[in-house]
Amino acid sequence: MTGVRAALKSWWNLPRAPDNPGVLWWDYWLAGAVVIGAIVEGVLRPDVPLRPLSTAVGVLLGLAMIWRRPHPFVTVAVVFGLTSAFNVVTLMQPAFRVELYIMGVVLLFPYSLMRWASGKETIAGLLLVWTTYLTAIHEAADLSEVIGGAVVLAIPAILGAEVRSWSGRRRRERGQIRLKERELLARELHDTVAHHVSAIAIQAQAGKELARTDPDAALATLSVIEGEASRTLHEMRTMVGALRDGEEPELAPPRGVADLHRLADTAGDAPPVSVELIGELDNVPPAVDAALYRLAQESITNAIRHARAATRVEVKVVEQGQTVMLTVEDDGEPSLLPAEAGYGLLGMQERTRLLGGIFRAGPAPGKGWRVMAVLPKMGAAD
Repeated sequence: MTGVRAALKSWWNLPRAPDNPGVLWWDYWLAGAVVIGAIVEGVLRPDVPLRPLSTAVGVLLGLAMIWRRPHPFVTVAVVFGLTSAFNVVTLMQPAFRVELYIMGVVLLFPYSLMRWASGKETIAGLLLVWTTYLTAIHEAADLSEVIGGAVVLAIPAILGAEVRSWSGRRRRERGQIRLKERELLARELHDTVAHHVSAIAIQAQAGKELARTDPDAALATLSVIEGEASRTLHEMRTMVGALRDGEEPELAPPRGVADLHRLADTAGDAPPVSVELIGELDNVPPAVDAALYRLAQESITNAIRHARAATRVEVKVVEQGQTVMLTVEDDGEPSLLPAEAGYGLLGMQERTRLLGGIFRAGPAPGKGWRVMAVLPKMGAAD
């Protein structure tokens, strides 16, 4: 009993779905189709009862379709409240019937209610939906028709709740992937900063000794310290907003563009990997340098695992003024990527975004799969 009470309380306090897209363009098309269907049916169908009223209700139903996502409870209250009123009147006056085939789209409203509304709204809305059903139950021929109608009405609501639950899990998983990518980036930035600080400390110690015997050499040492400090300050600014998981870092810079040739060593039946570096890539900042290596590494791993019948994987890094472009392309046939591959692409996209770059992944022209990332040379603070 306690578990049921806790579940009901959790549901009651559930906020509205955070990923509500509002009114979409195709909502207008759907509403227009329902309105046109109601008018056509009201005009051409010979057995429509209360023709003007039935047509007007069908048109109202179509217009309500536009607002079923932004205002799920309000639309349910209007549509099912009106239906309940008609059902009550029909119970007293059987000749008073409002009926069009197009009104079957009313099943979309319980779906929208469970998909987008808050917990309080869903409970109130479901009570109204089932109250409406009870007012119409007298029209059922037998028990099987009663049960069948209840099942048909419940399926959209259950489907909406399941889609909402799946979307929430997906959103949390994506958030975890983004957080992990930020932690990895922060670790690499921390390692780079620690490397620079170690160099500054060594140079400072040397400068103290040289100041006693060779002031000119001491000034040169101070210039080196200034340069290291400037680079360290830039890396620290880049690190703002990124998170760490508390692991102890190694005091050494991570791998970068110069290490990409190591990724060309493949084994077994894996397709050969070629690496091409074009332009001045020696002055790429450590954060961008490490990101290029990680992006290439992840892209090659995805190509080897998921590209069917691939005979090559080409990696190209090109300096383009103030940016560096990485392209990884294979000539295989893309298979249906599992969840892990999709999250890998999400991680690469997040890493690129943190550094102020652009990331794209998709089918290559002709055949194969292409991953492209463009990163600014100076990186970006998040």
